[in-house]
Amino acid sequence: MSATSSTTAEQEFDLIVLGAGPIGETLALAVAKQGLKPAIVEHDLVGGDCAYYACKPSKALLRPIEVAATTQHLRGVENSHVGADDLLTRRDEQVSNYDDSGQKKSLESAGVTVVRGHGQLNGERTVEVHGNDGTTQTLRTTRAVVVTTGTTANIPPVFEGIPVWNSQDATSVQDVPARLVIIGAGAVACEAATWMNALGSNVTMLVREGSLMSGTEPFVSDILTDQFSDAGIDVRFFTEATQVQRPDGMDPGLGKVKGGTVSIRTSEGETLEAEELLLATGRRPALESINLDSIGLSADDVLQQRIPDWLHALGDAGGKHQLTHMGKYQAKQFAAAFLDQQVHELAIETPTPQVVFTDPQVASVGLTEEAANDAGYDVVTGEVDFADVVGAGLLRDDVVGKGKVVVDKATGCLLGATLMGPETGEMLHAATIAITGQVPVSTLQHAVPVFPTASEVWVGLLDQVIQ
Repeated sequence: MSATSSTTAEQEFDLIVLGAGPIGETLALAVAKQGLKPAIVEHDLVGGDCAYYACKPSKALLRPIEVAATTQHLRGVENSHVGADDLLTRRDEQVSNYDDSGQKKSLESAGVTVVRGHGQLNGERTVEVHGNDGTTQTLRTTRAVVVTTGTTANIPPVFEGIPVWNSQDATSVQDVPARLVIIGAGAVACEAATWMNALGSNVTMLVREGSLMSGTEPFVSDILTDQFSDAGIDVRFFTEATQVQRPDGMDPGLGKVKGGTVSIRTSEGETLEAEELLLATGRRPALESINLDSIGLSADDVLQQRIPDWLHALGDAGGKHQLTHMGKYQAKQFAAAFLDQQVHELAIETPTPQVVFTDPQVASVGLTEEAANDAGYDVVTGEVDFADVVGAGLLRDDVVGKGKVVVDKATGCLLGATLMGPETGEMLHAATIAITGQVPVSTLQHAVPVFPTASEVWVGLLDQVIQ
């Protein structure tokens, strides 16, 4: 043992949670509320990526940008503009200036023991925690260890060893690069393109396939590509980086430009240069560092549920619920079962809602038409342009967007909905409720939306699917 390290006495808990993100917090708090003794282990910030590096900071950046854009498309209001310094200050305030002491105190006051350090398994129902100060603690549980360690970024081989931005750098942006190349086409890439463009970066997106936001309805990519083009964002489809160079790369910290110019050779034979490059190429469950070997398991065993009854993985770490709100829902369901409380089971799989806060917003829940067909459903669909909805047209003078619903012909119930337009993130829950409650569209037509609101899109959508 080194001179600076020490080992404390073992501690015993009813439940040990690895990872203090929102899923881990939700679970630990539910258990503590019932008088049990949970511990939660975290090596970074209590609150997790969602609170500091993902959901909250991204929306904190995007909401003022959206408001400013609205004033430019709404006569009667003087045009607003984005103030970069104020925008980043607001972001910092929304993430508590990256100080987690308040969230740690809240957990502890509720009866949760917060253990700082890197936790890893060390045999059955045993967790070893290595603190940043060199200390080691051994925690044991009489019942369960739950892994809620979130995800880690995928790094394609061509970028290995080259200092570039990941999603945490993008939400923590401090230095605004004059030119930014984004690799990717999903939610992270599209949202980051939106706020970096508004902050003044000249943004180029390299997209391996032929669409943005794959897995959504096709019109989402069409509309978003046009909107990006109008905003000056250069989207290049069927284009990959084949070679990347950054001779003087370094890592000065999150959100700071990591060295000199990045040179990117593309599959089209072109060489692009930029002050920074953002990798938004997806994420994978963060399971490699929790020492699964100590109990004879691999990451695949966890993801395929080949695990002992005392070990569980929830949220992103379990590979199933990869959105914060769905992970928190899963944690509540797990907590109820763990506490021997009654758990209400749905007759259908719980639908997953998602909002991407681009301009226009992309709000979706359930199945797309293609996914429903692939699943064997016989469906009928309805589509409405938001420009044809009076209430939506009052939100912006040149409103852009579209709504689509997918309905099961056999049951007459909603299978999925995509609403792309202004404020659609606040409209989506109606569709989520309809799918969860298996409400027939013939009944939904009697839920009359207020005139004049954008929710009137439902009138046109339901008119097309009522049989």
